[in-house]
Amino acid sequence: MVIREALKNAVSKLKENGVENAVFEAHMILRHFLKLEPIDLILKKDNQIGNEQWEDIKNAVERRINHEPLQYILGVQEFMGLEFVVNKDVLVPRADTETLAEYVINRYMNRGFRALDIGTGSGCIAISVAHYNKNAFVRGIDISCNAIETAKINAKKNNVDDRVDFCVDDIFKTNIYGQYDLIMSNPPYIETDVIKNLDPDVRDYEPLNALDGGTDGMDYYRHIIKIAPSMLLKNGMLVFETGYNQAHMVAQLMKKDFSDIEIIKDLCGNDRVVAGCIKPFNG
Repeated sequence: MVIREALKNAVSKLKENGVENAVFEAHMILRHFLKLEPIDLILKKDNQIGNEQWEDIKNAVERRINHEPLQYILGVQEFMGLEFVVNKDVLVPRADTETLAEYVINRYMNRGFRALDIGTGSGCIAISVAHYNKNAFVRGIDISCNAIETAKINAKKNNVDDRVDFCVDDIFKTNIYGQYDLIMSNPPYIETDVIKNLDPDVRDYEPLNALDGGTDGMDYYRHIIKIAPSMLLKNGMLVFETGYNQAHMVAQLMKKDFSDIEIIKDLCGNDRVVAGCIKPFNG
């Protein structure tokens, strides 16, 4: 089996089973398991593939046909120009979430600050913020021990483990310690009853506790908005990612304790990020 034939076979299998972007995904699978650059699929198209490599490629195609996310199969995903290890214990980092990371990076450009990332998952937000601001110190928390271990791997991989700290915490069961200039979160925000209707790539593979935001999808927003004021320093900020239809509800919940509330759209024009400054304490 040569590379050209393997690629044709992979594309055909993926297309037959309704995988969108079959050509792109087949290229990514072959490049990963053969350790090739994009141009090598052309320049080395007549090179032979070893039996073990071909078995790895066939297995990867079969996993993708069964709706397992490509990122879990390859074990990595790019986010904010950085590479992150991903697995079944963390959500796949998405382009939508880059809206939050970019907002924070631009807002705190070249300024020193301390941040808390609630529901950190793979650590993609915390690590990206620390990578692009060398004066940032970020603490990431998550209910999942395995997610925290993945985040620690990613911090070391991206050379920010001296300024990013990850630990297991459940915001509903323990008092979160520390004082911060910024609290940021991409919390679970999908309504419980909606999860069963999600694409199988998400529903059957991504961690449920990182998706389920309660009956109306707002459980985490309400609780974080409640506890954030006690942890924010003067002029501190709270920044959320939200579902496409939740931004105005989240902004309304924030009005009691936060001012200068902004809603920022993602690249698709959906309301995606809500940010606000803590109001001064009276008396």
